[in-house]
Amino acid sequence: MALTLAQALPAQAQLFETKAKEAFMVDAETGSILFSKEPDKPIPPASLAKLMTMEVVFNAIKAGRYTLDDTFAVSENAWRTGGASSGGSTMFAELKSTIRLEDLIQGVVVQSANDGCIIIAEGMAGSEENFAALMTERARELGLPESVFKNSTGLPAEGQVVTARELVQLAIHIWRNYPEFYKYYSQRDFTWNKITQRNRNPLLAMDIGADGLKTGFTEESGYAIVGSISRDGRRVFAALSGMTSERERAEETRKLLEWGMRAFRKTELFAENEVVAEAGVYGGAKSGVALKAKGPISILLPITNRDRLTARVVYDGPIIAPVEEGTQIGTLRVMIGDTLSQETPLYASESVGLGPLHQRALDAVGELLVGWLR
Repeated sequence: MALTLAQALPAQAQLFETKAKEAFMVDAETGSILFSKEPDKPIPPASLAKLMTMEVVFNAIKAGRYTLDDTFAVSENAWRTGGASSGGSTMFAELKSTIRLEDLIQGVVVQSANDGCIIIAEGMAGSEENFAALMTERARELGLPESVFKNSTGLPAEGQVVTARELVQLAIHIWRNYPEFYKYYSQRDFTWNKITQRNRNPLLAMDIGADGLKTGFTEESGYAIVGSISRDGRRVFAALSGMTSERERAEETRKLLEWGMRAFRKTELFAENEVVAEAGVYGGAKSGVALKAKGPISILLPITNRDRLTARVVYDGPIIAPVEEGTQIGTLRVMIGDTLSQETPLYASESVGLGPLHQRALDAVGELLVGWLR
């Protein structure tokens, strides 16, 4: 059942175009979707898969299973598959040497080191195949149902896919849950084995408040990136894919992120403890129950090109008494035009007990009549 709020709230909608084939951008604080273009289309992750590689590592360290000072051995497989002879990005790890985990992390995050990924994968799970299975399993735990990983590097592999939406969700998760490790994504360069390599993220040199995260490229899906900028008390995350060159990737990402910063203003739709809507209750001592969110509801709205914002409360009905206070009843869905911008869970603001027998009988008759009319 959908309950449209009595009054549509005035809003603005602003058009934005990007050359990226897939793109998704979110305001970190409110969760408002600021831009969406083919966000759920499966795409090869390329080096963006290393975001999940690092999430598995960060989670293991946070859980106490590893420390930054733990060392991992460089196998011949890691050396050949991800080293200098492979032709891909590498930190030039020496065969049969051992490397501290913190150095491996910086090699992967800053230098996009394929050898660093494989060394970590083999050290933590025995093989890349096992580690990739952990990556996919971890994705499901984080609520990412579409992402599938076949290796730790993002090198082309059949069945390995991600989506722009899930990449943004993953990036926000890393930023929010691992602040002590997120700092590596803004590191401009890293020197290992007397070789200094600059961070491949072009946003970091643009002076726009960028502090992450990762670039990628495959012949199949083109140039891709997951980026974030923070300034003036706001932060936005975006994922873009399908661009034709490094230059186009850098420029399109900069434009989208800066538009996300400039073109929206924060608006409070409902204050804390304010009733959002009322849902009808079947067989209860009261005919309805007030619904509230857990805290204020704010959204980022475009500031030009006026449009109509609609807010709808959606829930499965009829709601049958008794109802316990704090039970989630439905969801507030905020739309800007045809785009779902934000969803907020709504909860019963009070308990509603069973009504007297005659009231329940009347409700039953009413429900039969409604069912007949349907």
